[in-house]
Amino acid sequence: VRARGSDVRAGDRALSAGTVLGPPQIALLAAVGRGTVKVRPRPRVVVMSTGSELVQPGESLADGQIFDSNSFALTAAARDAGALAYRVGAVADDAETLRSTIEDQLIRADLVVTTGGVSVGAYDVVKEALTSLGDPDEETGVAAGGGVEFRKLAMQPGKPQGFGTIGPDHTPLLALPGNPVSSYVSFELFVRPAIRTLMGLPEVHRPLTRAQLAAGKALGSPAGRRQFLRGKYDAETGTVTPVGGAGSHLVAALAHADALIVVPEDVTSVEPGTDVDVVLLG
Repeated sequence: VRARGSDVRAGDRALSAGTVLGPPQIALLAAVGRGTVKVRPRPRVVVMSTGSELVQPGESLADGQIFDSNSFALTAAARDAGALAYRVGAVADDAETLRSTIEDQLIRADLVVTTGGVSVGAYDVVKEALTSLGDPDEETGVAAGGGVEFRKLAMQPGKPQGFGTIGPDHTPLLALPGNPVSSYVSFELFVRPAIRTLMGLPEVHRPLTRAQLAAGKALGSPAGRRQFLRGKYDAETGTVTPVGGAGSHLVAALAHADALIVVPEDVTSVEPGTDVDVVLLG
């Protein structure tokens, strides 16, 4: 025999908006007699990489080919952010193939993420494919599927970026650069907040803290760009140590980092012992 109201009293707030519903929360809803509750479902995110040079891990590499790491990394990152993620195998550098692949995936996508083909190279077909998906109707002048805009952002890595909506339901799409570190940093800065906003969560960004740059060499950064360098954060000492170089292809350095060191646009050199902003990953 339990005392009436010893668990939840009449008039008490059982759960607040924005609460993620796990087993205990669902048990509480049932215990207070709520048969239904309004929720935001986990967004469905489709991830696809582009590039005729990409080969799936486990297959043999020929000259001029590399393994596709981006689609695996971004799919895992989307799941870590709370989404239901679907990975699509690498799409060749053909605008029509890419366009039809994206259109086929829209049926199960609340958000589409592409990686690669957004720069200015001869084989960067993502711009061509996605721009035409948003072309205006000849009679109405309105783009039935929205449209994707491409810009060069004042950041490193991750300068080329694309964003817009496609398809009849105006599904949002983010087009990220193809270099592995660039694509992951771009995901953390732009895609992860979008996913968590769709989920209705109050905290959409990674935690940001201040840390002292550990002893070693000074960090250089190009003028006019906000740089995000990989680092290892030590909470006990309040310091952060750079990991690897600034190259956007250095996946090994990224794998050993747990933070991003932020160097502002107007700073070209950071000496050891200087306090810097640090984005905490994981």
